[in-house]
Amino acid sequence: MVTHVGAEAPGDERGALLAFLEEQRSGIRRALLGLTEEQARTRPSASELSLGGLLKHVAEVEQAWQARARQEPPAVERDQSNWHECFRLTDGETVAQQLAYWAEVAAGTEKLIRSAPSLDDTFPLPSAPWFPPDGAVSVRWLCLHLIRETARHAGHADIIRESLDGKKAFELVALEEEQRQSAS
Repeated sequence: MVTHVGAEAPGDERGALLAFLEEQRSGIRRALLGLTEEQARTRPSASELSLGGLLKHVAEVEQAWQARARQEPPAVERDQSNWHECFRLTDGETVAQQLAYWAEVAAGTEKLIRSAPSLDDTFPLPSAPWFPPDGAVSVRWLCLHLIRETARHAGHADIIRESLDGKKAFELVALEEEQRQSAS
């Protein structure tokens, strides 16, 4: 990626995992900088993906994994009847709303990771054809999975943004810094 991820403190595995996750989240948020709602909903390729849809998806996925770790149902249940809504903003949903929701979800993830007695603690996987029967994963696995999932979609976001207006990741980092400086 185009930014450096520093350790919170030497040997702080939780802090390092959360910092890498946040760095990938930032890539997706940056891909949305300066876009209109219409641009965020645009699908510039043969794919179904839009930046707004990716934003919604990563927030839902992160929240669903938190729920699994807490052994609760996810906030949004997805199945074949509504899966198509996972990757697009529906009527009434906005980028600003999704960003705010994702910020809440991210805070919940941080609280979950920092409060777990051990990163080796496990929780059961739900029954699904893609999970092993009676499978369980650790809190560490959860962090790594969220980093992988978010990074994958941050790469998609880079391509979609460049397809929309030609802006590349380094330009977006500079734009983000300009906005931060003008806000202070």
